[in-house]
Amino acid sequence: MTQHFRITLSVEGMTCASCVGRVARGLSAVAGLSDVQVNLASETASFQADTPQAIGTAAQALESLGYPARTATVVLNIESMTCASCVGRVDRALSAVPGVVDVAVNLAAETARISYLEGAVTPEHLIRICHDLGYPASLAQSGTTQSQTTRKAAEAQVLARKALVAAVLTLPVFVMEMGGHLFPALHMAIQHGIGQQNSWLIQWALTTAVLLGPGRQFYQKGFPALWKRAPDMNSLVAVGTGAAYLFSLVATFLPGALPDAVRAVYYEAAAVIVVLILIGRWLEARAKGRTGAAIQKLLGLQARTTQVLRNGKPVQIAIEALQLGDQILVRPGERLAADGEVTEGQSHVDESMITGEPLPVAKGPGDAVTGGTVNGTGSLTFRATRVGADTVLSQIIRMVETAQGAKLPIQGLVDRITLWFVPAVMGLAALTVIVWLVFGPDPALTYALVAGVSVLIIACPCAMGLATPTSIMVGTGRAAEMGVLFRKGDALQALGSLSVVALDKTGTITTGRPELTDLILADGFNRPQVLAQVAAAEARSEHPIAAALTRRAKAEGLNLADITDFTSVTGFGVQAMVDGVMVLVGADRLMQRHGVDTGPLATAEAKLAATGRTALFAAINGQLAAVIGVSDPIKPSSHQAIAALQAQGLKVAMITGDKRETAEVIGAELGIDLVVAGVLPDGKVKAIDDLRKFGGVAFVGDGINDAPALAHADVGIAIGTGTDVAIESADVVLMSGDLRGVVNAFKVSRRTMANIRQNLFWAFGYNIALIPVAAGVLYPAFGLLLSPMLGAGAMALSSVFVLSNALRLRRIAPAMAETTSQTGGGA
Repeated sequence: MTQHFRITLSVEGMTCASCVGRVARGLSAVAGLSDVQVNLASETASFQADTPQAIGTAAQALESLGYPARTATVVLNIESMTCASCVGRVDRALSAVPGVVDVAVNLAAETARISYLEGAVTPEHLIRICHDLGYPASLAQSGTTQSQTTRKAAEAQVLARKALVAAVLTLPVFVMEMGGHLFPALHMAIQHGIGQQNSWLIQWALTTAVLLGPGRQFYQKGFPALWKRAPDMNSLVAVGTGAAYLFSLVATFLPGALPDAVRAVYYEAAAVIVVLILIGRWLEARAKGRTGAAIQKLLGLQARTTQVLRNGKPVQIAIEALQLGDQILVRPGERLAADGEVTEGQSHVDESMITGEPLPVAKGPGDAVTGGTVNGTGSLTFRATRVGADTVLSQIIRMVETAQGAKLPIQGLVDRITLWFVPAVMGLAALTVIVWLVFGPDPALTYALVAGVSVLIIACPCAMGLATPTSIMVGTGRAAEMGVLFRKGDALQALGSLSVVALDKTGTITTGRPELTDLILADGFNRPQVLAQVAAAEARSEHPIAAALTRRAKAEGLNLADITDFTSVTGFGVQAMVDGVMVLVGADRLMQRHGVDTGPLATAEAKLAATGRTALFAAINGQLAAVIGVSDPIKPSSHQAIAALQAQGLKVAMITGDKRETAEVIGAELGIDLVVAGVLPDGKVKAIDDLRKFGGVAFVGDGINDAPALAHADVGIAIGTGTDVAIESADVVLMSGDLRGVVNAFKVSRRTMANIRQNLFWAFGYNIALIPVAAGVLYPAFGLLLSPMLGAGAMALSSVFVLSNALRLRRIAPAMAETTSQTGGGA
C-alpha cells in the first residue's frame, strides 16, 4: 500500500500570480506529487507526495524555478551514542525523514545538526524519531525558522530602508527633470547654470545608483525569469525601467544616434518607478504580516517553559523538551503547557479560549486539563497525556493553518487567467510600441517608449494573485477567534451558496442531557421495581436517555441489579435479562418487534409526545410495564440562532429520531421550517438527500454518531466538546456547543466571499481598465497619455488596496450577542 505524505513548504521569491502559476506548474510536473496548492499570501506550496524522495525532488524543482523552499536548522543533544554505529544509525534514521535536507551527527559533541524544509518536518518530530530509535534527544538550539509575521516585519524594515535610500537618490533627479518641465524658471536656471548635459549626467549617476542599489532585486529576479521564458512581475519592472534607462543612456552618451526631435531622457521615470514599487512592497509586507494575526494569537497561548518533576525535584524546561508522562507543576496564574490529567491539587482553570465558557472550571485529581488554558489561584500537578503537536491547541493551529492555505474553487479561474497574464502584457507592450511607431505622431519613438513602458509598469498580477488567499487567511483567522474552525477551506466558499441548514436535535438543538419527567405505570406494576429494572437494563447503554434513567434511579436510592444478555438495537432500544426477567426499553417499534401490545398506554404516550416529551415504552417479561417520558431541554441559544439563520434567507430543518408528534411540538416552539422525524441514525444520509430538493444542505451534528451525515452533507458542521476538535468527518468545527457558532460560520463565509469578489473585481477591473489607457487608447480623442510614473504608483497601490480590503475582515463582529467569551484564541 502506497504511503502518502501531505507536505506544506514555505517558498521564497513569489511576488505575483505569475509566480504562483509557475510554481504550481513546476510542482505538478514532478513525478510522485499530486494535489498541488500554492498560496501567495502565506507564501507556501502544499502537495501530496507518494514517496519521501518526491519531496526532495520538489525542493530541487523549486530551486531550479528560482523559488527555493525555505530551510531551517535545528541542533539536538543526543544521548546514549557510544560509537560510530550509533552515529550511523541516528544519521540514517534522520536522513530518511521526509523533508530532511542534511544531517550531521557528531559523536564527540553528542549532537545532531539537521537542516530541513520548513513545513515538511518539525523539531518535535525529529526528537521523537531519535527517542523511538533508543537515543533520547532534546532541543539544544532553536531553529532559524521565523513566523510569517516576524519574517514579514523584518522584510518590511528592509524594504523601508531600500525605499528611503531610493527616494533620497531619486528626489534630485525628479526635481531637475520634472521640475524643469513644470516650472520654466527652474528649467532656465538649470540650462544657464550646470547646463542640460551636466544635468543629464547627474541624473544618470543618481538613477544608476538607484537601479543598481535598491532596485537591483528586480533585475536579479526579472531577467533570469525572462531568459527561461517564464516572465513574472519582476520581469515587467525590469524590462520597463530598463527600456527607459537604456533610451536615456543613448540620449546622454550617444546623442547622434537619435534625431533631435526625440532626444530626451527618462531617468526620472525609471527611478521613480523603483521608488514607488518599493514603497508598495513595503506596505504589502506590512499588510501580509497582519494577515496571520490570528495564528500569532493562537501561538501566543502556548507556554514557552514549564516546571516538571525530575527525580522528585522541580526543574524548569523548554516546552519542546516535554515528554509524555511528565509530571508538570502549575503555579497560580500560569498557563498550562500541555494536555493532561490532574494528579494532585485543587484549583479553578480558565478554559474560555477552548470552550468559550467564561467561568473558570473546578479541577481536581482525575480531571482533564488542556494546554493553553490558565490556572487560577490554586496549585496543580498533572501528568502530560498529549504534548507538542498532539495537544488540542496544536490541533487548532493546524486546522487554521490548513484552512488559511486552502485553494478555493473560485481560485481556479484566477489561476487560468494569470497563467498567461504576464506574457500577454509583454506582448501587448510590444504591440503598443509597434502601433505608436507606425501610426503615432512625431516624435513617434518617444510616444512609443512612454506607452510601452507604461503598459509594462501599470500591469499588476500581484493584485490578482493576492485577491483570494489574503481574504481566506484573514477570514478564517477571524472565524477561529470566534470559535469557528474551518477544517476544509472549500467549506468557506460552499457555505455561502447553501439553502438549507439541517440540525440534529439531540446535543445540537438540545443540551444532550435529558431528564426523566414521567413514568406512567401499567396496572400491576410499581414505580421502584420498574425504574430499578429499566435503569439496570439501560446502565450499559451510552445513549443520553439511558444516562437520564440511571441518574434518576440512583437519585431515588434504588439498587441496580446485575444484568446479562444485554443487546442494544440502534434506533429501537435495548433488551437485557435483569434478575432473571427480560426487560425491553425503547420505541414502539421495539415493542412491535417483540409482540408487546402498547394499546393500554397508547393514549398516555400520545399525550407525552404532544407536550414535546420523548416517549419510550418498557416491557417486563413480555408485558407492557410503563411509558416513560424524557425531556431534553432546549439550549437557551437555539431559539435565537434559528431565527438568525432564517433571517439570512436559510431554511432550517430538524432531523430527529423522535416520533412525528414530539418533533412537531419542538419544531413549532422553535419556529423550524422543516421537521424530519422518526429517522434512524443510518437514515440521516437519506434525510439530507431528501432536503436537497430545496438546495444545498449544511448538516449540524455533535460529531459523535453523526459522522456519515456530516460527511454526506454539502458542508458538515460539527459541534465540538471543547477538547474534541479533531472531528475528521466535519468540514467546520465549532469549539463550543453553542448553535450561534453556526450563524457566525455563515456570516464569516458570506463576508469573506464578498470580500474576495471585491478584490477580484478590483484586480481584474483595474488591469482591464488601465492597461488600455497606458497603451494610449485615450490619446486620439483626448490627447491623454499616461505617465509611467503614474502607472507605477497605480500598480503599487493596487496590491495595497487588495490587502487593505482583506484586512477589513478582521473587524467582523459575531453575528449575535454572545453570552460567552470568544474561543479559539480570540479572548
